[in-house]
Amino acid sequence: MSDTDAKPKKSIRDTLAPIGAAIKRYMVLWFVILLAAVYGFVVYRIQAAATAEPSDSEISAKVQATSTPHIDQAVVDQMQSLQDHSVNVKTLFDQARSNPFQE
Repeated sequence: MSDTDAKPKKSIRDTLAPIGAAIKRYMVLWFVILLAAVYGFVVYRIQAAATAEPSDSEISAKVQATSTPHIDQAVVDQMQSLQDHSVNVKTLFDQARSNPFQE
């Protein structure tokens, strides 16, 4: 074999040049596609988080962690006796009972 029969070797740069040109040509399109994919993923995660429901075990754990308020029976009896003895207080209790958010 002589030197004239041998094909010149292409460098890696020469081999990848057409691919690089195609990538540069469509760079804006690839960026828009990437941006749309990221936006779609974020919207999907927000939607998934917004519709997530707690499991029954999580609900029961939270219910057990909360304490129920306890009202002393002596305080209840005293309030009822005050309500029975005072007409003004009785009127206030009736108003508060009928509309608790009124000032």
